[in-house]
Amino acid sequence: MNVKISRLSNGLIVATDPMSQLESAAVGVWVSAGARHETKPIMGVSHMLEHMAFKGTRRRTARSIAEEIEAVGGFLNAYTSREQTAFHARVLRSDVPLAVDILADILTEPGFAKEELERERQVVLQEIGQAKDTPDDIIFDYLQAVAYPDQPMGWPILGTEETVSGFAQQHLRAYMAANYRSGSMVLIGSGAVDHDMLVRLAEEKFAALPNGTATPPEPSHYMGGELHEGGDLEQCHIAYAFPGVSTVHPDYLLSQVYATALGGGMSSRLFQEVREKRGLCYSIYAFAQAAKDDGILGVYTGTGENEAAEIGAIVAGEMASLAETASDAEVARAKAQLKSSLLMGLERPATRSELIAGHIFNYDRVLTVEEMTENLEAIDTAQVRRFAQNVMETANPAVATVGPAGKLERYGIFAGRFGGKPAVRAAE
Repeated sequence: MNVKISRLSNGLIVATDPMSQLESAAVGVWVSAGARHETKPIMGVSHMLEHMAFKGTRRRTARSIAEEIEAVGGFLNAYTSREQTAFHARVLRSDVPLAVDILADILTEPGFAKEELERERQVVLQEIGQAKDTPDDIIFDYLQAVAYPDQPMGWPILGTEETVSGFAQQHLRAYMAANYRSGSMVLIGSGAVDHDMLVRLAEEKFAALPNGTATPPEPSHYMGGELHEGGDLEQCHIAYAFPGVSTVHPDYLLSQVYATALGGGMSSRLFQEVREKRGLCYSIYAFAQAAKDDGILGVYTGTGENEAAEIGAIVAGEMASLAETASDAEVARAKAQLKSSLLMGLERPATRSELIAGHIFNYDRVLTVEEMTENLEAIDTAQVRRFAQNVMETANPAVATVGPAGKLERYGIFAGRFGGKPAVRAAE
C-alpha cells in the first residue's frame, strides 16, 4: 500500500491508494457515524439515511442515479455499521469523476422526497421482517442487546418497526446535519486513481459540506445476561459473548488470534471438538468484534434441541483448555490464517479502501502492511494463554438464543464456569 492523505480546508480527508495494475477504481465516502450515534426515538435512522441517499437529489432522480452509474458499467452501494456509514462506487479509471460527482450529490444535496421516504420505509420494514425470519442473522442483534442493554451499542442497526414507521423528513435532515460533517468524513480512492485529481474533485464537489465533526456517541458499557427468543424452529441458535477489547486497545490483534485459535477454522478447537469429534452441530465459530471504546468475544453455533444441552459445558471447557494448553502450533496456524486473510483482502481495492477508513478513524493514520504483519507475528503463545485466562475471569457472560432452548444449560450454571457472580436475568 502506498497511501497518500490530504486534508482539505474544510476538514474533509482525501486518501488514495493507487494500484497501477488495475483499470478500475473503488471510490467511496466513509462517515464516522452509525447506529450508535442515534437516540432511542430515531433508532435505525442511520440505516434509513443510507437507503434514502440513493432515492434522489436536487439534480438527480433515483432512476437517473442508477442509470448514470450503470451506463458506464459501474455500480453503487452502501452499508451501515454501529460506528460508520459508507457510500461507495466501483468504476473504470475514466469514470472516477462521475463516481465522485454522484457521491457528492447524494451526500450534499439529498432530496428526501416524501413519496420516496414512504416507499423506502416499506422496504426497510420488509428488511426487518426478513432479518427476523433468519435466525442465524437476528441472533446477533439479540446478543448485542443483552451484552449492551439499554444502550445505543445494543440497539439493532435496522431499528424497529415502531421507530422506522415514525421517521419523517426532518429526522433524516437533523441527523445528517449533526453527523455528516466534513471533519468526520473521508473520501477514499483505491485502484486506478490519481491523488491530485481526487483532491481537486473533492475540493469542487464537497465544498458544501458543513464544517465540524459528528456528535460523539454515548460510551458503551458491557453488561451481560441472557435473552431467549422462542419460535417454531428445528435448530436452536446459540450465541455467547464475553467482554473483549476495543480497536485501539494494545490487545486488539491478540483478541483476533485468540478467537481464531478458539473457533476460527476447521482446525480450531471448537470446530474439532463440537463438530468433528462429537457431531453436535453443522456450524460453530468464534469471533472478536470491536468498537473504538469496547469489544466482545463471541461464539455462535446452531444445533438441535437435545444437543444444545451439551454446548455450554463444551464451549466453556474449550475456552478454559485454551487458557492452559494453547500450543505454539495452533497459535502459528491462527496467525497464518489472519495474515493470509489480510494479504488476500489487499488484492481487492474495495477492501483496501475500507481498511484505510478504519485506520484513519481509529488511529488517525494508516498502518503499513509491514506494521500490521509484524505486530501479528510478534504475538506468542504465552500472550494467547494470558489473554484466554483473562476471558475466563469474566463475571457476566452474555447468552442469546433463538429457537428451542429448553434443554440449554441454565445461565447460572454456565456463568458459574467463569469468574465472578452471574448477571441478573435479562429476559425469558
